[in-house]
Formats: sequence, C-alpha cells, structure tokens
Amino acid sequence: MKYWIAIVCCCCFWQAQAQKGHWEIIFKEDFANALNTSIWAIEKMPDPVDRIEIKEGKLILDTKGGATVWLRQKLPTNIRISYKRKLIMAGGVNDRVSDLNQFFHAQDPPGGLQFNRKSRFEEYDSLNLYYVGMGGNYNTSTRFRKYFQGDKKILVDFADTPHLLEANKTYSIVIEVLNGVVSYTVDGVKFFEWKDHQPYLGGYFAFRSTKSRQEMDDLQIETWKD
Repeated sequence: MKYWIAIVCCCCFWQAQAQKGHWEIIFKEDFANALNTSIWAIEKMPDPVDRIEIKEGKLILDTKGGATVWLRQKLPTNIRISYKRKLIMAGGVNDRVSDLNQFFHAQDPPGGLQFNRKSRFEEYDSLNLYYVGMGGNYNTSTRFRKYFQGDKKILVDFADTPHLLEANKTYSIVIEVLNGVVSYTVDGVKFFEWKDHQPYLGGYFAFRSTKSRQEMDDLQIETWKD
C-alpha cells in the first residue's frame, strides 16, 4: 500500500508540473486589411485568373494551380496554430472541393527560405517540414507527412468520409506541436496525435492549396511558456 501511494503521489506531482505552463499568443491575423507582403509571402503559378487577396475580412485563395502563402515569421518549437477555413463551391471557374493543406515547422534550407518558388508541389520536396493535406487527391484522402531529406513519409492516412471535406463548410483547424507530439484537430475532433522522436525545432507555417477557391480567417498562433 505504501508503494502504491508513493507511485500515485509521484504521478500527481509530474502531472502538476506538466500543467504549470500556459499558451501565450505570439501572432494574430483577422485579415481585416490588405495583405501585408512584409508579413506574408505569396508563391503561386503565374495565371491571370488567379486571385490571392483579402476580401470582406477573409484571405481568399482562388487559383487554377498551386498556391502557397507563407507567414514570414519563423515560429518556435512548441506552437498551437488555430484558424478557420472554407472550400467554396458556387460556380466559380476554380471551384473544387479538394486540398485544405498546410505546411508547418518548415526548416531553413542552405541559404535560407527565399519564398521564391512557383508553388509546384514537387518544388517543396527539398524542405524539411510537416504537411497535412486534408481532402487531397480530389477529396479522397487526408494525410499527414513528415518531409525529411527528400523523403515524404506518410504517417497518417485516412480515406473515410468523416476525415474528408464538405463544400461551403467553415472548418475550425487546430495544429499543435508540443514537446515533439504533433496533433491535428478539426471542429474539436482530434484527427491524429503522433510522437516525433526527432522533432523539428520550430520553423515556418504556410497555407497551401491547389485548384480551388478557399477562404481563411481568424488565424491565431500561440507558443508554450513554462
């Protein structure tokens, strides 16, 4: 009985220690003003019908090909990224329910991240990063990958309807990286939680899409403070 009490007390102590920290906001964006290119970097295929802009308080990605919008601020190791996002289907030329995608913890390659790609998907193969592609491949898969030295290993792979996209639905997305544990939550439902034993120590975040019309809003980024 004494040993059992000691173990319980020890567990309670470490649990209490783990809960001593808190999340602290380090960046917020409600897209109320024109897109500030000193804060955001746009990479996209050159096409006259593409639009990446702020409209009615939303970041709009309306593109025929690939598009990546990077936050230029390098983020710390332990982060929580939350935002809202919708795939629009309303008869637009690019409207398609597919590819609610994001890069995070993207690492600086030799020479630094230049933000000068044309946003072809294969152009990012050389980066080390985490990638979630929700509703990819014409809304048939949701995948989590870790890019490492040219390898794009699939760590989580869903193909069932609850993990895919619906048209014109606003999703609340939460990405969290805390002490090497990476999780992805949609509308309060945790899609996955994965422990990385060689985690990336921070990096860059980007919204990523391909042929579709999407809107983003209410971005908030927090870091963990002990």
